[in-house]
Amino acid sequence: MNLHEYQGKQILASHGVRVQRGIVANNAVEAVAAAKELTAETGTEWYVVKAQIHAGGRGKGGGVKLAKNLQQVEEIAGQIIGMDLITPQTPPTGKKVHKVLIAEDVYYPGESETSEFYMSVLLNRGKGRNMIMYSTEGGMDIEEVAEKTPHLIFTEEIDPAVGLQGFQARRIAFNLGLSGNAFKEMVKFVDSLYTAYVQSDSSLFEINPVLKTSDNKILAVDAKVVLDDNALYRQKEYADMRDVREENPIEVEAKEVGLNYVDLDGTVGCMVNGAGLAMATMDLIKYAGFEPANFLDVGGTADAKRVETAFRIILRDPNVKAILINIFGGIVRCDRVAQGVVDAYKNMGDSIKVPIIVRLQGTNADIAKELIDNSGMPILSATLFQEAADQVKNALS
Repeated sequence: MNLHEYQGKQILASHGVRVQRGIVANNAVEAVAAAKELTAETGTEWYVVKAQIHAGGRGKGGGVKLAKNLQQVEEIAGQIIGMDLITPQTPPTGKKVHKVLIAEDVYYPGESETSEFYMSVLLNRGKGRNMIMYSTEGGMDIEEVAEKTPHLIFTEEIDPAVGLQGFQARRIAFNLGLSGNAFKEMVKFVDSLYTAYVQSDSSLFEINPVLKTSDNKILAVDAKVVLDDNALYRQKEYADMRDVREENPIEVEAKEVGLNYVDLDGTVGCMVNGAGLAMATMDLIKYAGFEPANFLDVGGTADAKRVETAFRIILRDPNVKAILINIFGGIVRCDRVAQGVVDAYKNMGDSIKVPIIVRLQGTNADIAKELIDNSGMPILSATLFQEAADQVKNALS
């Protein structure tokens, strides 16, 4: 589950991570009030107005701007709220901005120069360990740094049996070229950041930039936080942070009815039971020369109502030109699935305007094929994987 910057910073701050302070606003009037409150709390005289969407690169699209007085806060907030912000990480049409974060200015003059670093905490799946990735090149796209100057990216792997060790936090601070109070601040920052990551059940923390201020404080200027959906049952206070307006509406609808659905860019819709079979089905579609339009796992039950719901969700995607149903009848009998497909097709009438290919294997697969073939519906049946692939190819040729 993706969070907005201001929500991510709330989690960080609750675990002792120093952050750039800010107040969220839903309109220009609230933005001015937030700026006044921020000045009273921090003494800041300049403000950073930040669009709150689930995408990076906001500054490149005009979603992050500096305001030097309250009038500019009102003007900039009015411009950003309601705009369709286009960044390298949004769809071509952009994402609508519903709120902004009014943040304090942390680039004030002082005894030393400011420095920006990159830091993230994530899981190294290959080694089964959490990892801190960091670089002296903060404020830039980490992909660009990795491509052009890979020697400037460092990693620190954490043994899950013992957790982050003090020497590792000190090594991070050393590799970032820090000394004195800034070194001590970074050690504390890294320790608190990793604690926040573990205790919040997150799958990603990305702080870009981590800032060394002119008075040698270390703080998070930005915060991209992704929570592990599977752990929300024990992080109920974070579950309320979900903003469905930022998510794919089809995926939101599918989740509400208990379907596992991921929207993709292809033309062949998939309806499958079981994640492994779903992945194999997507490979089958690519083998046939096409691209899957979605990942959809209907689970262990596939009655007429559930199949009809899955049909309607798949057909919400205008790019779908055919639907491949691939069900293994283990927990659920194939003939029940076949009857569900036939009943769903009848209930939906003329709303299904694309070819349907059904492959059923397992318990009562022969009876299921007879049901499909004798239904009088324009549904194509298949038994073998290759046969299903050929049916897809013929239907779309």
